[in-house]
Amino acid sequence: MATTPITLNRHLNYSALPLHEPGGAQYRALVERMRRSLADVGCAVVNNILTPAGVAALVDEADRVAPNAHHSYNRTNPYFTADDNTLEPTHPKRRFYDRTNAFVPADNFATGGPLRGIHDAPGFDRFIQECLQVEPFHRYADPLADVIINQATEGPGFPWHFDTNDYTVTLAIQNAEGGGQFEYAPAIRTPHEENFDEVRRVLDGQSDRVRTLDLQPGDLQLFLGRHSLHRVAPLTGRRPRYVGIFSYVDQPNMVASPERCKQLYGRVLPIHYQQAGQRADVLLD
Repeated sequence: MATTPITLNRHLNYSALPLHEPGGAQYRALVERMRRSLADVGCAVVNNILTPAGVAALVDEADRVAPNAHHSYNRTNPYFTADDNTLEPTHPKRRFYDRTNAFVPADNFATGGPLRGIHDAPGFDRFIQECLQVEPFHRYADPLADVIINQATEGPGFPWHFDTNDYTVTLAIQNAEGGGQFEYAPAIRTPHEENFDEVRRVLDGQSDRVRTLDLQPGDLQLFLGRHSLHRVAPLTGRRPRYVGIFSYVDQPNMVASPERCKQLYGRVLPIHYQQAGQRADVLLD
């Protein structure tokens, strides 16, 4: 019996990301390369997964919804913890940096649109899971956060930090005019050893463990950020940097807490209160 061919997404470069042939030699070789890179340095990249028309379509979509981004500003250390004055002033936990976030919530991206179309492309989720080798594996069910764009403009970028989640899946859409390189020190800490001395050397610009990636529009990145210190270098110029973020979790029907949604996206939906077992009027301003 003939297999029905999948419908190809016109924005995807299938020669770089052969989702249409999951049993083929090119696909299997790509998965193995991604797995090796994740095991070796906690980071793996597929270059040019978008066609030129795909890059242009995603930039147009990002420009259109950019005014809907929620901006937040704070000072944070690499661990997202409060200051601890029992530690010496130069301790990594006492190094605080300006951090600016701007996220365009997921409900700005229509089904069938450029960004959500990449996420919904047949085989995309399977490819991500096969590379990460994680189980269970579910799409994030949060209607504000399953597929978002991070927007960054001229300034300090994203300072050195560890992620609170095990992995991230991102797609470079547009670079700033200058700066914005992704810098990381792979596996600089473990679940059993924080390695503060080496973290301090990274923060002081004295470590030889830092790697630099100059990601280009259309590059898909998988990154294990819980144990790898990383940052986005300072940005210059008027052109914003756009990065798409695809979110996956280990539980079905999972959404963010109302407090987290308010912080990141500036608003909360009824489902967030329902999942948290709270009344909507408790957290409304």
